[in-house]
Parts: sequence; structure tokens; C-alpha cells
Amino acid sequence: MRITEPDVQIPLPFDVDRAREVPSAPPHAAHASPAATPSEPKPAWLFVRHPRARRYVLRVGADGAVRVTIPRWGSKREAAAFADSQRAWIEKARARAAARLEDERARPRWSPEEVRDLRARAIRELPARLLEIAADLGLSVARVSVRNQRWRWGSCSRSGRICVNWRLVLVPCEVRDYVLVHELMHLKRMDHSRRFWTLVARACPDYRRLRRALREHEYLLDR
Repeated sequence: MRITEPDVQIPLPFDVDRAREVPSAPPHAAHASPAATPSEPKPAWLFVRHPRARRYVLRVGADGAVRVTIPRWGSKREAAAFADSQRAWIEKARARAAARLEDERARPRWSPEEVRDLRARAIRELPARLLEIAADLGLSVARVSVRNQRWRWGSCSRSGRICVNWRLVLVPCEVRDYVLVHELMHLKRMDHSRRFWTLVARACPDYRRLRRALREHEYLLDR
């Protein structure tokens, strides 16, 4: 699972040559940010010049590394001043990345044998359950297949073929059934319009809660 942090793109007061793009500021503003004290080690930053960048950009990677993009007209000195002025944001971003990485490490991992057994279980259980729900709703399914989809729980084609993710066997039964109902409703509407969600609500009145619960299991999709 990718762990990313949003970029920070902040107009700097020392972008004096690009005054049309940033607020005006006194000439000495480039040195306004407090310098690190001798007791504070200077953080390691990776500086990368990009000819199409319009301003200085900060990126914090999953490992906490900080990348500072320098526009064509910028300088490393000003980029360092920018990064130094954003230390509070950098530390927060690093803390979030570390927490996500720790959470990622704490989540279960399966051996190839366990994955094989889980997929075999999915093939036994998921198509049968989907067809059972389809019969209750008076719907006809052309074909059901179990797939190793990495970014979604299921899909439905215009020809009536439904694919479901084998990882659905790892979520609570009521959440699994919501996903199956969701795909079955695409047999009636191939979109996510208000009319589609009305159909889902009729078949699964508690779908909003179950949809929220499904998000708590999204980490399974990248395993």
C-alpha cells in the first residue's frame, strides 16, 4: 500500500522575481524564518531542481525522507530556507507516515499457502452467495468470477458478468453482502447516480453504515 503525504506548495516571500504569482513581502523576508539552534541537528533534505516547477515544493516520503523541489529560477539556499520554515509541517507529516507504516506492519500477512486456501474458500463461497442474493432480488447474472483485483472489491459488466474480489471472504458477512448487492444493482444501472443509490438503499437499507465499515478494510486490497 502506498503511503504518501500531500505536497506542500507555498508561495514564498522571497519569490521576488515572480511577484505576480505570490503576495508582496519586504526584501528581508527571505531570512525571516528562525534558524536552527546549535542543539538542533540540521535535517537531511534532498534537493531536486525541476525546470517546470513554479514554486518550491515539499514532499515527505513513506520513510520520512524530505524532498525539496527547486524551480528553474530558484536557488538551493532559498529552498533550504523554505524547508526550514516548514519544519512543523514536516514533523507532522513524518509522524503521520510513521504511524501509517507501523499500522501497515501490524496488519496480517499471509503465506502463499494461506492465500491459496483463502482464494479456494472465496471460489466456494462468494459466487454461491451472490447468486443467492440475486435470486432473492429477482435478478439474473450471466456469469460470476472470483478475481485478484487490487484496487476494487468487485465489478459488473454490461453483459451481466460480475467479478468479485477474493478478499471479500475476510470482511464481515454483512459488509460482504453489501458489496454483492452493490454489484448486482449495476445490472440495473451502470453508474453511481442518485437513482443507483436509491436502488442500493431499497435492497440494502443499512448500506451507508456498511459502506463506511468497508473502508476500514481497504488495507486488504493491496495484499
